[in-house]
Formats: sequence, structure tokens, C-alpha cells
Amino acid sequence: MLDAVRKAIGRRRLLQPGDRLAVGVSGGPDSLCLLHLLTRLQPELQLALHVAHLNHGLRGKEAEADAEFVRLQATEWGLPATIAEVHVDAQAAESGMGVEEAARQARYAFLVRVAGEVGAAKIAVGHNADDQAETVLMHLLRGAGLAGLRGMLATQELGDWLLAAGAQAGETHGAVVTLIRPLLEVTRAEIDAYCRRHRLKPRLDRTNLDVSFHRNRLRHEVLPSLEEVSPGLRQRLCQLAELASADHALLESALDERWANLIVSESSKAIWLDLAAWRGLPLSLRRSSLRRGVRQLGRSLRDLAFGQVEGARRVAEEGETGVEATLPGGLRLSVAYDRLLIAPGDYVAPPPPDWPMLGSDAVVTLALPGRTALPGSDWQAEVILLPADPETYAAARANLDRWQAFLDADLVGEEIALRPRRSGERFQPLGMGGQSSSVTDFMINNRIPAGWRDRVPILAQPEHLLWVAGWRLDERAKVTERTNRVLRVVFARG
Repeated sequence: MLDAVRKAIGRRRLLQPGDRLAVGVSGGPDSLCLLHLLTRLQPELQLALHVAHLNHGLRGKEAEADAEFVRLQATEWGLPATIAEVHVDAQAAESGMGVEEAARQARYAFLVRVAGEVGAAKIAVGHNADDQAETVLMHLLRGAGLAGLRGMLATQELGDWLLAAGAQAGETHGAVVTLIRPLLEVTRAEIDAYCRRHRLKPRLDRTNLDVSFHRNRLRHEVLPSLEEVSPGLRQRLCQLAELASADHALLESALDERWANLIVSESSKAIWLDLAAWRGLPLSLRRSSLRRGVRQLGRSLRDLAFGQVEGARRVAEEGETGVEATLPGGLRLSVAYDRLLIAPGDYVAPPPPDWPMLGSDAVVTLALPGRTALPGSDWQAEVILLPADPETYAAARANLDRWQAFLDADLVGEEIALRPRRSGERFQPLGMGGQSSSVTDFMINNRIPAGWRDRVPILAQPEHLLWVAGWRLDERAKVTERTNRVLRVVFARG
């Protein structure tokens, strides 16, 4: 056992000489075996070990006896220890989560805190190969992808772990803490045999026999039944974890190579992706890029369902400007003109920097004809009078530039201006057969983000609106066969 664990530590680079470790010790066989092995490796690796035990407050006197057992064992082996107690049932009730998950979060928050207090760069826990098989099966039943099928990793940096666990870390004193699992290739049977051979007398946690807990039911009922049908299933589930881990690493590497070209801008509040570049990715990378965006904004991927990713992916692939999809953790995905936005639901996105926008109180009278600068930007609005000839008609019909419009000059009149929308204002959007709509309803229906609506340039004459620039002409201003003169309005830079 010692030799096997020593080799696993070296192969996976779990420990380096001189490492300081916080060791999570419940008092059960796994953690007691781990601690015993680490004390045997302590001289050759010059390890500084600190025992950490958390009483979850769920088992009364038995849990108190466990804590005392760990304290005495640490003393016997000459190790410092931190023993603490929380009331997980109260935390679970307050947060609305299950007791299992609340205990898990409390445990890792405690280990992180202890590591920070004692200056440990690593946390060691006693998860074994049977735990790994159970975890992979749990994730498989939940519908996880490659990331979940990796199961538990032999080594995991604090940031990734906390996001995966959903834990509230507490103070880490700025240290980069890594979680390690030295026993991940060791079976539970081997651990029990080791404890007997070295006369270790671990504690029994009776809650591990309670099949009302999901993991316990898998451990004591589901996996044994499956192994009757398929002997050796636990080993194959562990092999699946190894394969999935390697394939996931390859996909992450492929995404790393493309990420810089995808990013338009990123901050702690929002991530903007280049829409065309994103749509050009292979399907797998389109999915994983959305997951990465969620993770980088500090949200947990633990409960990110396949349907959420797929729904957001389809919106991003097929949606028009303004369409949105819900992501976990209060995030949303929005399709902008040539970009994707991943941000909290209350995030007010600024308009794209390469779009002409007005200040919320600006009124700009346009030279007719001529060029007029938009205040506070390098944009200009150019107005050109054109003859109503076949070439002009063809240009008007073929126009696909959202920042260019062809209007009937005689219907427009001699005085036009750019301004923001006005309260209660209505117009007749082109293509609606003369039916009117409020400008606000039009903007909502066309999914113009709320933060942009007061900055969209409105081309208007004194009597009525002519063009919601970038979106829709008014029906009354369109060029027809009866048009005698054409007014071309185009936004341009410089």
C-alpha cells in the first residue's frame, strides 16, 4: 500500500518535498489510513501535517466521540490538530439545500479555512477508488457530460474546487490551495486490510449505512446489484473517469487556443464573445465556451443542466439581435448585433462601441443636404438628395445596411433631426400595413436592450417619426413608385 501510494503521488505530482498539508480526518477507515500513510511518508518528503476534523452536529454523542478520537490520535502521532463543530441541519434548513450537500459545503469551507490559518498550500482527503466509482455513477445518472464523468480529480486547484462544490470558502489568506486525493486508486477493501494490518481502529459513522442518503443507496444497493449483472463495474467506472479526464483536458486545450479570438471583452461582470467566431466553433467547443463563461463569472457548474446549455446554445446559434436565454446563477445570454453577452440578469449592457448612439437628451438638427456630427462621438449623419431613378430605386430595395435609410424626400419635409425616443411616441413600422405601434413596444418586441432604448437615434420631423435608426423606417416615409426625390441618410465615422 505504501509503495503504491508513493508511486501515485509521484506520478500525479501530488506532493513535493517540504509541502505543508491540512489533512481532513473524520476518524473513519479512509481518512485514518491516509493520515497513517502520510505520517510514514513524512520523513522522506519532509511534510508538515496538520489534522483537521469537523463535527457536523448531526450525530450527538457519537460525533463528539469521533472528534475526541481524532484529537487523541493526532496527539499520539505528534501532529497538531484543529477540531471544530457546525450545525449542518440548521444550515441546510436555512439555505434550502439537502443535508448531504450542506455537510459537504461546510466540510470544504472548514478545510479551506484551516489551510489558510496554518499556511498549508494543499488539503489532503481520503477519497478512494470505490468513492470514485460511486461519484461517476452519480454523475452518469444525473446526465453529466465529460466534465462530470471525470468524477473526482486526484488534484484540483482551490478555485475550480470551490466552484464545483458551491462552497463558501472563507478566508484563505491569499494562498493558492490545492486539494489532493492520494488514495483515489486504492479500493475500500485494500484500505480495510491496511487498517487491520497496522492495528488501526477507525470509528464507524452509522450515517454511512443510511440508504435514505443518495450516495449510500448507490453504495449499498445499486452498485452491488449492477455488479451482479456486470462484475468489475467499479473498476470500469474508474477507467471511464480516467478516459473522460484525458478527453476533457484535450477539449479544454482546444478551447484555450481559440479563447483569445472569441473574446471581445471580459470583466468580473460580463463577457462579450465574437458571434461569428463563436458560431464557427465545433459543436463541442460552442457548448464548453458557454460553460466557461458561466464559470468565469463565478457561478457553480455543479447544477448546470444539459438543457440549460442546449437552450442557450440554440439561442446563440439561431437568435436575432436582442434574443435572450437563461443561464444558472442569475446569468443570462444575450445575442447582440455581432456579439454574444454572458452577464447577470440585471447587467445593463452598453451599446456596441461601433454603433452610432445619442446621449439621452441630445437633439441634433441635420443639414439637408450635408454632414452633421453626432455630439460626443466620431460619428456623422450624412444626408444626400438623390434623383428618383431606377438606380436609386434598386439601391433602396437592395439596402441591407442597418445604419442607412432611403426616404421619400417630399414626405420628409425640410426640417429633420436626430433625437432620443419620447414618452408615448408612436409610429407606423414599415411592413405592418400602416398599423401603428408605440416606440417603446416596438423596441421591446424587437428585443432592443433596455439600457440602449434611450440612446437609439430617432430620425424625426416636427410632425412625426421617420426612422428608428438601425431598426425600422416609418411606413409613411418609404420610397415608392410615386416618389419624386429620394433622401438617403447614412451614418458614417470620421
